[in-house]
Amino acid sequence: MTTTVDDAEPGTVTTTVSRPRPHRALLVFLLKRVAITAGLLLGVTIVTFGLVTVVPGDPVTANLSDQALNDPATVAAFREKWGLDQPLYVQYFQYLGNLLTGDLGISQQTGRTVADDLFQYVPATMELAIPTMVLALLIGTGIGMLAAVRNGRVTDQLIRVGALLGLSTPPFWLSLVVLYVFFYQLGLAPSGGRLSTDFSPPPTVTGMYTVDAALAGQWDVAWDAAQHLILPVLVLTSLTVAMLVRFVRSSMLEVLQQDYIRAAYAKGLPARVVFRRHLLRAGLVPVITVSGLAFASLLSGTVLVENIFGWPGLGQYAYRSATALDLPAILGVSLFVALVYTLVNLTVDLLYGLIDPRIRLS
Repeated sequence: MTTTVDDAEPGTVTTTVSRPRPHRALLVFLLKRVAITAGLLLGVTIVTFGLVTVVPGDPVTANLSDQALNDPATVAAFREKWGLDQPLYVQYFQYLGNLLTGDLGISQQTGRTVADDLFQYVPATMELAIPTMVLALLIGTGIGMLAAVRNGRVTDQLIRVGALLGLSTPPFWLSLVVLYVFFYQLGLAPSGGRLSTDFSPPPTVTGMYTVDAALAGQWDVAWDAAQHLILPVLVLTSLTVAMLVRFVRSSMLEVLQQDYIRAAYAKGLPARVVFRRHLLRAGLVPVITVSGLAFASLLSGTVLVENIFGWPGLGQYAYRSATALDLPAILGVSLFVALVYTLVNLTVDLLYGLIDPRIRLS
């Protein structure tokens, strides 16, 4: 705060409050988050590397056949090729040095670079995560708001019971039930995979078959890929909606009890105006955090659902990497998951400022 003297009127003191520039504050905020992200990713590499090296099992045993294991020369060559004959700290610093140049290493199970594997499997998981999150937000937000408005009534009780059942349902059990009913009994949707055997994958642009097929004008392929999305998206949406409904209901009930909401109703404002201008904005701020974490979880790979439906996504790749003790692949997946959660949290913080002016001005 600065104080100045006005020359036009002697004795008049003008007080000017200097405020931080919004662009500078935003830049400082982003730089801090980038530094935190770098430290987090470094910590992830250390923790993951340490955990992989102490778990029972040997990458040599997991990747070589019984005949190769009986040949000392083959075992020695495998250890030398993947740097397993070096001390652990040497292995880690070699990996960290390669990582700084963008080299995630070569997967022991696929023989390709981990970066290429991620570029192949991540779009498949995104093809599940994006429609799942869109449907879950639309359905979960609407049902949660209805439960809050009907608090204590029969509608609210039924919604709460349904949400509780959804949260208590194991994903693998729901996947098997959906597969049995809609594929085996009714034949309304394909059993699994991303495409039927009658079709070939479209030219790769985004890695998502529905989008790539539409861009190439292959509408029959796009329709077949969309049909294969139905069952896994149905399972994931059901589980995500159950979680969102509880958070939306709790958040809306808390806002409904605020004095300014009661004052708005007392002034005679229509319910739709109170809902749009006051209730919706304030009530959805906590929901953004939950939605961001749910979306990050979907992008990180849903192992059980992807394995049951034969979906070649990040979850299935992570599962195979873990069972094969594929150290470069495990570290690559861990880094990607940490990066996803960090970027989602950053996006959530920015959305807070857009929705709630109090947060933006603080």
